[in-house]
Amino acid sequence: MELREIFQIIKKRFNIIVLVTLAAISITAVFSFIILDDVYETYTTLMVSKTSEGGRTVDIQYNDILLNQKLVKTYSTIASSNKVVDQVIQDLEIDEDPEDVKKKLNVTSVGDTEIIKISVQDKDREFAVDLANATANVFMDVVVETMKMDNVQVIDEAKIPERPVKPRKMLNVAISGVLGVMLGLGIVFLYEYLDNTIKTPEDVEKYLGVPVLGTIPKIGK
Repeated sequence: MELREIFQIIKKRFNIIVLVTLAAISITAVFSFIILDDVYETYTTLMVSKTSEGGRTVDIQYNDILLNQKLVKTYSTIASSNKVVDQVIQDLEIDEDPEDVKKKLNVTSVGDTEIIKISVQDKDREFAVDLANATANVFMDVVVETMKMDNVQVIDEAKIPERPVKPRKMLNVAISGVLGVMLGLGIVFLYEYLDNTIKTPEDVEKYLGVPVLGTIPKIGK
C-alpha cells in the first residue's frame, strides 16, 4: 500500500476515526470526573540517627552514618509489619482489615539517606493524615521496644493534602484521545483489508490485470 493510498483511506473513513476518538474520550471523562473517587496522598518522614549515648551528646562518625543507612531498610520493614499495623488500627479504632490498611501504606527509604518516608493514600484526606502520623508514632514505639534503640526522629508530620493524586483526569483524557485515534485507525484499515470489492479504475488494473477503456461517472441529481 502506497502512502497516497493510506491518506486516501484515512480521508475516506475520517468520520469513523473521529467517532471512535470522541467515544473513547467521553467514556474516560465520565469515569475520571464522575465515577472514580478522588484519592489523596500525604506522607511523614523520619530520620534514623545517632544523637545521644547514655544521655549525652556524641559526635557522629562516618561508621554511624553507614550503620544508620543499613538500619533504614530494617526499619522500613518494621514500619509496615503486622505489629505496627495492628496497633495503629487499635489506636485509631479503624474498622478495616489489616491487609487493607497495609495497601494504603507505602514505606520507603529516601535514596542513600537515613530518612524513612511513610506515605498514605486514601479517599479521606483527613484520615490519610491520621493514619500516616499514627503509623510513625507506633513505629517509633515498636523500635524502642523490640530493638532497644531510640534513634528515630520525626522530621515532617503529615499534612492535609490540597489536591488529589488520583485519578489524573486530564492525563487520562489525553491518553484516551491518543488511544482512540489509534483504535480508529486500526478499525479503518482492518475494514479496508477485509473489503475485497473493486472501487477505482486503478483497482481494475491492479487486481484484474486488464486496461481500463472508460468509466461511467457518478452524476448527482
